[in-house]
Amino acid sequence: MTQKLVIIGNGMAPGRMLEHLLEKVPDRYEVTIFNAEPRVNYDRIMLSPVLSGEKDYEQIIIHGDGWYIKNNITLYKGHKIVAIDRAAKTVTSDHGVTESYDKLVIATGSVPFIIPVPGNDLPGVLSYRDLDDVNAMLLAAQSRAKAVVIGGGLLGLEAAAGLSSRGMDVTVLHVMPTLMERQLDPAAGYLLQKAVEERGIKVITKANTKAIVGNGKVEGVELADGTIVPATLVVMAVGIRPSAGLAKDAGLAVNRGIVVDAGMGTSDGDIYALGECAEVGGQVYGLVAPLYEMARVAAAQLAGDTSAGFVHSDTPTKLKVTGIDLFSIGDFADGDDREEIVLRDAAAGVYKRVILKDNRIIGTVLYGETADGAWFNDLKKKATDISEMRETLIFGQAYQGGSPLDPMAAVAALPDDAEICGCNGVCKGKITSTITEKGLTSLDEVRAHTKASASCGSCTGLVEQLMSITLGDSYNPAAVQPMCACTELGHDDVRRLIKAKGLKTIPAVMQELEWKTSCGCAKCRPALNYYLVCDWPDEYADDYQSRFINERVHANIQKDGTYSVVPRMWGGVTSSNELRAIADVVDKFEIPMVKVTGGQRIDLLGVQKEDLPAVWADLGKAGFISGQAYAKGLRTVKTCVGSDWCRFGTQDSTGLGIRIEKFMWGSWTPAKLKMAVSGCPRNCAEATCKDIGVVCVDSGFEIHFAGAAGLDIKGTEVLGLVKTEDEALEHIVALTQMYREQARYLERIYKWAKRIGLDEIRRQIMEDGEKRKAFYERFVFSQKFAQVDPWSERVSGKDKHEFKPMATIGYPQAAE
Repeated sequence: MTQKLVIIGNGMAPGRMLEHLLEKVPDRYEVTIFNAEPRVNYDRIMLSPVLSGEKDYEQIIIHGDGWYIKNNITLYKGHKIVAIDRAAKTVTSDHGVTESYDKLVIATGSVPFIIPVPGNDLPGVLSYRDLDDVNAMLLAAQSRAKAVVIGGGLLGLEAAAGLSSRGMDVTVLHVMPTLMERQLDPAAGYLLQKAVEERGIKVITKANTKAIVGNGKVEGVELADGTIVPATLVVMAVGIRPSAGLAKDAGLAVNRGIVVDAGMGTSDGDIYALGECAEVGGQVYGLVAPLYEMARVAAAQLAGDTSAGFVHSDTPTKLKVTGIDLFSIGDFADGDDREEIVLRDAAAGVYKRVILKDNRIIGTVLYGETADGAWFNDLKKKATDISEMRETLIFGQAYQGGSPLDPMAAVAALPDDAEICGCNGVCKGKITSTITEKGLTSLDEVRAHTKASASCGSCTGLVEQLMSITLGDSYNPAAVQPMCACTELGHDDVRRLIKAKGLKTIPAVMQELEWKTSCGCAKCRPALNYYLVCDWPDEYADDYQSRFINERVHANIQKDGTYSVVPRMWGGVTSSNELRAIADVVDKFEIPMVKVTGGQRIDLLGVQKEDLPAVWADLGKAGFISGQAYAKGLRTVKTCVGSDWCRFGTQDSTGLGIRIEKFMWGSWTPAKLKMAVSGCPRNCAEATCKDIGVVCVDSGFEIHFAGAAGLDIKGTEVLGLVKTEDEALEHIVALTQMYREQARYLERIYKWAKRIGLDEIRRQIMEDGEKRKAFYERFVFSQKFAQVDPWSERVSGKDKHEFKPMATIGYPQAAE
């Protein structure tokens, strides 16, 4: 018999609990969720990258709207529960919705601690806890004014780094002598402060806040010594408290948090609590790893496994600020009953300290070089006697045995139960066995199936090393390969940092990301040019000298040095006037070859370089624009005659193809983009081998993607079915924009889709309406600046560029 399960709160812990529960007993509960926030479940760990600009909200969503629909879960967004009636077994929201339950899970999280000083309620004083806080900070950051962050712990430093990256002048106030004193010893705290200050953030320690001052709004922070630090924004990040008031009002046992047993059960047998609001074994938790362990236990209990219980384990601390590497775990305080081993490398900014008791590790602090964190943690968890490795312990796992080992061998030597992903509690054996059993070949697949590196991402390097060890030569580490010899950064990191740092020119990218060469090379310059065009369509001026030769001259160079010109024919449809104009151009310029292409266009081959502008001018008089057969962009939309003429046609495929092409032409993409629309399943337009294709059926439009018919031969995958042309256009445009934003330069759609995961693309485009709409709108915005015909620009003189090879202006030659 189906029972009613009500969940109060929709954070990461209840979200993970539901994943486990649906796996175990998918049909046991009718689930209703009340979420005080007006949105779906998202990854709060990733709020810092959203604040800094390294990610946006859509990228940190864990469960989109489609997930709830698929699993028949009722989600009340923006409904705060105000009362629990344990006798009637109901909950009531502030909107007046009352829902009954058989089982209730309370996951109300925590609330930020606000320092009780005068002025703490002034406009401009914010906490840092959820997406609304981040959005408020982003709005304030537009002023590029002064911000004060009170609190030098994890959240405070992440907030400071994010606001600084947004252009604010940031000061961190911390009441203790060193930063992150709960997680770092003084030496590591000193190094951290130095690194933070090198990023332009001022740090004042031993800073006791006396008041927040201002007349009607924040103007500064007054310290106990009388110092006033100017500010237009004050962020309080000094700690959190369990949100247990609702449970207390309902008569449940509450101490610091909602008191639960090892099975996450409260003092009421039908009510469970988990997450930051829960207190288990006398402790409350704020890090994600123990919260996910609570989620696992609660799901098991709800599924009928009464043996499942929560067991405390230390969780490593890591800071999510790009370029700052630190790791700490366990007890690192001084004491007479313990000893320490310390390594310092001042030049490299490296500090390592291992604390021992009875020849066993009880604590570790690493700064600047953290690769051995997992190994030290494993030794600590197993209480390994380190006597025999005492002399080399501090140098890490690779140095055991007296001489350094290959780092890959060190990872291979980790035992199967060594924890790799602290956030999700994933061990080495789980990762390697899943890779083997499911045939996983990409990092995204490993994340999807194991959750390893899917939260904060700090263990990504270890996961990739395990993939390399497990797959051997069959592993393609393209995801972590540098773009070129000019940089050590891969394409994904470059794209992320361009957005995060607001870099809007190629010189700015090369300077800020520490390029090894003065002006780049033929590999990186075209890629950087595309990424900047894509990210800043309204601000970045396309650097045509960083384009390949065909894109610079707006025609395809041939083996004899002549050029191929392909005028655009919308959907492959032409007219007698257009054909006459083409014939006249062929005769006038003595063009030796005229050929119909596979994309239903007419190709004029053998045009002399000096004749190109005149050829374009004559074609332009007949209404032709460039077909951009040379572009990393939309080439053609191939069509069949469809329902207007064909007795088998189900929809107007020609009309839809023309509509798509006119809507999307001119957009730069990572690689060439070919489309097709077939009017019926007979598929005369060959839509099922294109980058994106549409097969018209009686019930609407079946959208396909990720096909290939070149060096690789691959049929398409089905994205989904939509009912109307408008829906088809929106889905296709959104898919294209997702590809534009996430793919690496020169990566075709089918390769990108394999790397990202077909199900993930379907989730974002077919299931998540909000995300799809956002992709669509960003594409529409970029088209305002993209739909400019390069032929007419050159003919009219607006485009002053000459046909110069890159070498003549100091750039390496870029060729196709």
